[in-house]
Amino acid sequence: MKSIIKKSFFALCALVMLPFTLMYLMLSIMVNKDSLLSSFSQLLSLIPGKLGCYLRSGFYRFVMTSCAPNVLIGFATLFSQQDTEIDEGVYIGPQCNIGKCAIGKNTLLGSGVHIMSGKGQHNFSDPEKPIKDQGGVFTKVIIGENCWLGNGALIMANVGKGSIVAAGSVVVDDVPAGVVVGGNPAKVLRALDSK
Repeated sequence: MKSIIKKSFFALCALVMLPFTLMYLMLSIMVNKDSLLSSFSQLLSLIPGKLGCYLRSGFYRFVMTSCAPNVLIGFATLFSQQDTEIDEGVYIGPQCNIGKCAIGKNTLLGSGVHIMSGKGQHNFSDPEKPIKDQGGVFTKVIIGENCWLGNGALIMANVGKGSIVAAGSVVVDDVPAGVVVGGNPAKVLRALDSK
């Protein structure tokens, strides 16, 4: 019964967000989708409380590459790329910044986690040219299912299934499955099955 009520509430929130969703879809014909998503994300991030989490899910499930209907997205969390995938049961804590990524099922993000669109977003090879004019490459970062990304973690590379990233860590190289990593740059601290 609880599951039916929860599903109904998520559906109701999607219905409430329908005007925002339709406005986004109409504007996306004329405006860059990433810029538009970023703007809508800033506005919707300010809705407080649990209701805000549900309402954001009701919007994002229709405007991202994919977003499960039962995702919880915390207060002041911003998205910058439309090509984002969020699977079932994901929790994204408050004040996160999420770039181009795919987040696997049942993964949890603490407060202030930043998932960047890879580590090549900015080129700076030409000292004579401003960095803002040198371009870069956005790559999709893959976060496996059942992961925990601790508060304030900065993620620029893939994180394997079932891994834990310690709070404040900076992930610049791919993390294998089933390990705990920490530090700057993040290094494997131990495998999860060892004591």
